[in-house]
Amino acid sequence: MSRVILFNKPYGVLSQFTDKGTEGSPRPTLSNFIDLKGVYPAGRLDRDSEGLMVLTDDGALQARIASPKFKKPKTYLVMVEGTPTAEQVEALRKGVTLNDGPTRPAHCTVIYAPELWDRDPPVRFRKSVPDAWLKLTITEGRNRQVRRMTAHVGLPCLRLVRWSVGEWSLDGLPPGQWRPA
Repeated sequence: MSRVILFNKPYGVLSQFTDKGTEGSPRPTLSNFIDLKGVYPAGRLDRDSEGLMVLTDDGALQARIASPKFKKPKTYLVMVEGTPTAEQVEALRKGVTLNDGPTRPAHCTVIYAPELWDRDPPVRFRKSVPDAWLKLTITEGRNRQVRRMTAHVGLPCLRLVRWSVGEWSLDGLPPGQWRPA
């Protein structure tokens, strides 16, 4: 029986168990929050992104979750700078062409600000520039793809929270906490 763990990764935490980066100032990693042996992340989540990470001890399941060929949907709540237009939302829905090629079409809707935990550090706020929230679902997972997609259509990402991966979601899972799936 495969073991599957859901973890709500806080902002600033690396999506790996060790920090192989800078000497002398280790950054927080999964090992600061998860004291289980034999589970590994199924995919990555950037240090400056928050939200759901799925970890498992099953290599085949790990590959099915992380590999774009299986088209596992991943839903993100995205705070963007600016007010999204119908054209910008439609461009995201159709897929955009990034420097590494076209993206698959995405499900994209403008949503009211979700009730989320406070982020530390807080998102920068500018009185003169409005912000908005998108709910964006993709079926691939290129490096910084959601951030690059929203920037491509003129909506820079201010905050990115992965809410779900396939059938698993963050529902009821506080930042820095994990639970069995």
